[in-house]
Amino acid sequence: MRAALLVVWLLGSLCSRELAVGDPGQPCQAPQQWEGRQVRYDHSSGRNTRALLSYDALQQRVRLLEERKALIPCKKFFEYIFLYQDAVMFQIDQATKLCSKIALTDQWDPLDIPQNSTYEDQYYIGGPQDQIMVQEWSDRKPARKYETWVGVYTVKDCYPVQETYTKNYSVTFSTRFFDIQLGILDPSVFTPPSTCERAQTRRMSDTC
Repeated sequence: MRAALLVVWLLGSLCSRELAVGDPGQPCQAPQQWEGRQVRYDHSSGRNTRALLSYDALQQRVRLLEERKALIPCKKFFEYIFLYQDAVMFQIDQATKLCSKIALTDQWDPLDIPQNSTYEDQYYIGGPQDQIMVQEWSDRKPARKYETWVGVYTVKDCYPVQETYTKNYSVTFSTRFFDIQLGILDPSVFTPPSTCERAQTRRMSDTC
């Protein structure tokens, strides 16, 4: 009996030690409603796009408001409202309020870690006295050498930090997330303005 208890205690100690050094277990569950900011880098064009972000996984909708961080000649700034349950996206010119209504062909892709993801790494962002522990997950599978998605999420609270997508072994775009606040302060941000009642059906260019 004593030997059996000793074995149980040893196994428990080993499991606790594995968890302490970063045994990933199952992917964490990311928040379903939050607001923050993002920077998306398009690797093909070399351009960064900064935006305020409202994210609602419960109703499968996203709102992006591009930020004016610098004077860029001949650059238009847009607001985007993605309503995946209605399979439609609205593009609104921030200056003129001209609106485009475009059918969404992509499926809803939540900002979270799929349960069948592959654990890649765990590490700290920052330095001494100012660190945040994150985990890195991907869709890499044994039969495929390279991943097409890599997500970095905080260990505490499972906030998104960065997501990177690749295609044909090349990075297509990567997005960083920051200044996250839980909840949606004003749900009306997902309601298109009245100008969208007369929306055009073609996407507007972001240049003159």
